[in-house]
Amino acid sequence: MHARRFSYVGPAEIRDEAVTVGAFAVRSATLLADWLAVRGSADLGEPLTFVVTLDGDLGLAPRRSEHVALAGGRDVLAAGEMMFARDASGWHVLEVTNQSTGYCPDPDCWPAVRESLDRLGIAHPGDFTAKVVFRCCPSCGERNIVRDGDFTCALCDSELPARWNFTSA
Repeated sequence: MHARRFSYVGPAEIRDEAVTVGAFAVRSATLLADWLAVRGSADLGEPLTFVVTLDGDLGLAPRRSEHVALAGGRDVLAAGEMMFARDASGWHVLEVTNQSTGYCPDPDCWPAVRESLDRLGIAHPGDFTAKVVFRCCPSCGERNIVRDGDFTCALCDSELPARWNFTSA
């Protein structure tokens, strides 16, 4: 199966000024555990920003980091937020979502996230715990989050398409 690539669709000024501090390329479950342990409980009370690179690698950064900075401005296979928890068996993904207003990925990007986590041996919930539906308004070009099945543009009240419609590589 060929994974869809998601290009950055957010504001150019965010892309041009984005800096990610504390970014981490996850190379193994052991290194992830060490990185999470160093972050401390205060930082782990909220989700982390994540991307899955075109190579299928998982990148993590503090939540307020821009996805586009974490991705180095490149296209991604997935982007969103991920929260980890620790139990007797170690660290696992507690929550994961495709919430990224910079890339606006479709929920169908889950397989890229799953494959990345599976390759690292990191337990996960099996799908996004919350799925965000993004659409681009064909009338005004605004990025929208569809809430409660209402496919109406928040800016101009135009009808939004039923299918994901951002330009992607």
